[in-house]
Amino acid sequence: MSSQTLRNMFQGPQGRDGEAELEIFYMRSHGRKVARIHMHDWLILILLVIIEIGLNIIHPFYRFVGKDMMTDLKYPMKDNTVPLWAVPVYAVLLPIFIFLFIYFKRRDIYDMHHAILGLLFSVLITGVLTDAIKDATGRPRPDFFWRCFPDGID
Repeated sequence: MSSQTLRNMFQGPQGRDGEAELEIFYMRSHGRKVARIHMHDWLILILLVIIEIGLNIIHPFYRFVGKDMMTDLKYPMKDNTVPLWAVPVYAVLLPIFIFLFIYFKRRDIYDMHHAILGLLFSVLITGVLTDAIKDATGRPRPDFFWRCFPDGID
């Protein structure tokens, strides 16, 4: 299968090079239209943000920790391997800057809108599912013992 056939299969017969036939959609001319068409998607994202905030506010399930369980919870306490500021930068801001760079190169608002929408959906759904499971199980951290007894005495 040739590269032209693959291009036609995913982008139509003209491909990205046929700018005379392909209308390029700018943010100024089509930005509001795209946002209005995908209003339900943005409302779902707002709902996911509200759920995520709620999951961070509520108290998790409190699990009983007995002496027999302490052997699994006596890992040494260490600093974070990934700094807290790096997670949103690498997971959200860096991809959005890449999307904006591609937008300024290709000037297609639909591609940029769908890329940002997909990124935010994936990050928020991952956060909601992860926090919901953490709150439901309530398992202590592996360094639970050293957090509760920093001197090492039970």
